[in-house]
Amino acid sequence: MKNLRTPALRKGLLPAAILAAVAPAITFAQESSASGTTELDRIQVTGSRIRKVDVENAQPIQTISRTEIENQGFQSVGDILQNIAATGSPALSRSSPLSSGESPGGTYVDLRNLGPERTLVLLNGRRLGVNNDGLQDLATIPSSAVERIEVLKDGASSLYGSDAIAGVINVITRRNFDGAEMNAYVGQYGEGDGQTQSFDFTIGSTGERSSIIFGAQYDKEEPVWAKDRFWSIDTYPGQPAYSYTVVGQVGNIRNPANPAQWLVLNPGGDPTNLDDYRPQVGGANGDTSNAAEQMMVRTGMERTSIYTSADFDLTDNVRFRADGSFNRRETDVQVAGYPYQSAAVDVQTPISADSYFNPTGEALDFRRRGWEVPRTTQRRLDTYRFSGVFEGSFEVGEKFFDWDAGYLFTRGDATIRGRGDFNKLAVAQAVGPSFLNSDGVVQCGSAANPIPLADCTPWAPQLSEGPNSLSNEDIQRRFFLMENATSETTTHNYFANLSGTIATLPAGDLAFAAGLENRRVNGRYSPDAFAQTGNSTNLAAQETSGGYSVNEGYIELDIPLLADVPGAQELALNVASRYSDYDVFGDTTNSKASFRWRPIDDVLVRGTWAEGFRAPAVSDLYGGTGQTFDWYADPCDTVSGSAANNPAVYARCAADIAGYANFTYPDDEDGNVGFQQTGQGGTLAYAGQTGTPFLSGSNPDLTPETSVSRSLGIVYSPNFVQGLGVSLDWWKTRIDNVVTSFTASGILADCYIYGIDSQCGYFTRDENGVVNTLTRTGRNAGYWEVEGYDFEVNYALPETSVGNFAVNWATTYYSDFGVKSDNTENTVVSPQVSFGSTFRMRSVASLNWDLGDFGATWTARYFSSIKEECYFSTMCNNPDYVDFQGNEFPINKTGSNTFNDVQVRWRAPWNATISVGVNNVFDRVGPVLYTQPNSGFSYYGGFDIGRFTYMKYQQRF
Repeated sequence: MKNLRTPALRKGLLPAAILAAVAPAITFAQESSASGTTELDRIQVTGSRIRKVDVENAQPIQTISRTEIENQGFQSVGDILQNIAATGSPALSRSSPLSSGESPGGTYVDLRNLGPERTLVLLNGRRLGVNNDGLQDLATIPSSAVERIEVLKDGASSLYGSDAIAGVINVITRRNFDGAEMNAYVGQYGEGDGQTQSFDFTIGSTGERSSIIFGAQYDKEEPVWAKDRFWSIDTYPGQPAYSYTVVGQVGNIRNPANPAQWLVLNPGGDPTNLDDYRPQVGGANGDTSNAAEQMMVRTGMERTSIYTSADFDLTDNVRFRADGSFNRRETDVQVAGYPYQSAAVDVQTPISADSYFNPTGEALDFRRRGWEVPRTTQRRLDTYRFSGVFEGSFEVGEKFFDWDAGYLFTRGDATIRGRGDFNKLAVAQAVGPSFLNSDGVVQCGSAANPIPLADCTPWAPQLSEGPNSLSNEDIQRRFFLMENATSETTTHNYFANLSGTIATLPAGDLAFAAGLENRRVNGRYSPDAFAQTGNSTNLAAQETSGGYSVNEGYIELDIPLLADVPGAQELALNVASRYSDYDVFGDTTNSKASFRWRPIDDVLVRGTWAEGFRAPAVSDLYGGTGQTFDWYADPCDTVSGSAANNPAVYARCAADIAGYANFTYPDDEDGNVGFQQTGQGGTLAYAGQTGTPFLSGSNPDLTPETSVSRSLGIVYSPNFVQGLGVSLDWWKTRIDNVVTSFTASGILADCYIYGIDSQCGYFTRDENGVVNTLTRTGRNAGYWEVEGYDFEVNYALPETSVGNFAVNWATTYYSDFGVKSDNTENTVVSPQVSFGSTFRMRSVASLNWDLGDFGATWTARYFSSIKEECYFSTMCNNPDYVDFQGNEFPINKTGSNTFNDVQVRWRAPWNATISVGVNNVFDRVGPVLYTQPNSGFSYYGGFDIGRFTYMKYQQRF
């Protein structure tokens, strides 16, 4: 990458330069209006900056109309997009309640399974705005404001800049709306939960030279609880024994005579008398807890949106457009009370030897889940957006030119309020020295040096009720502080564009578009001050603060080569290049070339080649490090891990873990000998959650990712079958210098399964072989390469006596997806297709019928099978699987899944439409997936979680 610098631009003169550049155009347009009018409404299609009447494009674009949006049961823009075939798996799905930070609660969509940060989202052709994690929240766009959605399934950094690696989603809002409209939507799952409500009102007026529209929308979605679904109540459905942790809702203490044994107080027993204790009993009916009983499987959400847009024709050739919106998104998340372990490395708060409630007279370790106070998090994000654009056209000779210049501002203010984590300082004081005072009350401190009762209440973790138990509100008030975090992101964007015709060639107009842009992005995320001290069991994190600015310029040419000749009714090239100069990375140039060839009127052949890039997000660069409780699978587990079947993995693990072959575990009912993965409280937990926090963090030395995308396709629209269109596109994208923070499971697999020595330095193990530290900071490493096909059929059948029928069928097929995790030569590319959440094929087919005032739509959503490593012999249908490196280990392959949706509607004579529908009408339940793809439970986070019935009412005025 070069390091060119332009000092004048660096000092912020580009916005002024943009306005100065277009001022003559504005003046010229006003002067020319006296001699005649020109058109302002030539169309600009996503994927090109050139305005033209012919909207044929070399790029594959999927358009979702407002009618199609209304004819389905998904109410939010994010849900609509997550259910098209080209969309990958949802990031931070609402089935991941343990996700932390500022991003959970939003709705993010990615194309090609390349991550939502590599899909650019536009609103009316302008950037939606990003948070500190580089994500664009579609939940901030009210569905009532949407006119249509255009999905460009191709790289477009040469036109739009950073992030447009996998493609572009352009949400176009309603304009020129005359009248009023009201919508109401209510629905819920068959289990009686997850009720969803949506109400919106839109009013608009269009005059001779102006139009204005105003709308408001309110949405509320109630949570769904994990205890109400069979696949979420247990950690491993069908294996309930693994769902219960010995860090129970009843406290337990370590047996001083046998440190491997833990004791619980008998009901009604005296906590100061060791004879009143018995050995802890594990399992479902024991002294344990099942975290899922207090967790949400789908978080609740509440949204309030206000938006307005206005167009004013200042002259016949100059128009001013303005858009403004406010969105408030509120989410509530609950997870089980914190599993407090006094002996944990980051806790170290045993019951004092001088505590009144210590029956041993020596420091005593204890375990207790905060069952009485589950951990709750309320997130609120306020998003403000304003865009003001002057646009117009002018004529030079007989050639028309279009221009626009404007400013875009977005701001997101978030507050995160959480409660349920222990104040370790308060716990240490409460389990510290205490005594029975003269009033018969247990008091903190000692008789010689007492602590006032108003300042401290002694805690006996062994107790479940009473004034010295966790049920005491005074103890809860001291232990569980309300913790507050805040974040703020802003984007300032100045831009100017000019497009038109350079010359008229024999095959058509040689058209161009060019533009300048200045964008400044700043962000801040401030975790709770108390949590940052490490004195809370909340995950400690450092503050994120930073930003970047970029100056950009681009040019695009559309070059007609042939027209109306045998073998080429049309042959044209489109080339574009964009220069970007970042103040923190240096500069980069990204180009694109595409062609469209129509050998006959019925056939269009198209192809593209495009360079792309993605700049690291603010949190990637300036986020510091933070703690995280990761779910991971240890390949060294001799019962369930790869070491159980792969001698090479076994040998690598044995070299790292002392006594590897001789470990035994009291809670292993099968009596296996050999190392096994353990989790909270030392209980067996293969692929479970770490008992101590790992570290994830940023890297200020990260550089942008680069990519190359290719596509080749054919569109067939036979003139002898009116209304039929068939397209097939091949596509391939490779991303180099990938900005990534590998998962804990991935680091361990790379070290032990694939023998990548560089990965082995990111973690350590304790004397029991347990991974006790692991760091996964961001870095540029390796590459991703994905390849596949898109197939689409659209057919509007001829009108019949029984109504009008229309069919749409879209399929995305992944032929390959390889990930190289680092830059070493011996690292083998790891295949992703059909593993995790990368489905080989996703397909969506819909049949629409209309007859008079009645209509109906049937939609089928297909997901192909998924493979995962076997966790239990009862769910293991391919024990002799051989992977890409020749390693043999058992896997389980699930079947495919299809979810069917139906809607019927009636257009009432009082200008209303009443719709009733069911998503997942056959109540299809997806397969159990122990790898928990895109979820905190053993179920894919993108599958339906029940049959959802809804009703919609629309009234037009």
